[in-house]
Amino acid sequence: MCRSIKTLRPPALPGEATDEDVRAAALQFVRKVSGFRAPAAHNREVFDRAVDEVAEATARLLDGLEVRGSGAARSPAQATGSAARLADAG
Repeated sequence: MCRSIKTLRPPALPGEATDEDVRAAALQFVRKVSGFRAPAAHNREVFDRAVDEVAEATARLLDGLEVRGSGAARSPAQATGSAARLADAG
């Protein structure tokens, strides 16, 4: 487990994870898996694409999780928020 990746869901995070939180976690994950802190120029495209894909998957996961005891369930609009923003940004 990469120690610098933090839990991105309540109650570990006081509010909803931001796009920056999700992207930072995705970057740390890709760095750990690839073994590169910064890829060489010939690997940059595939590295960046992997970060985008992991960030999108992470946002979909967080949007779909139901945390028991956290109050009201998320509306469908809330459930697509982070994933949609990251897909539009990518």
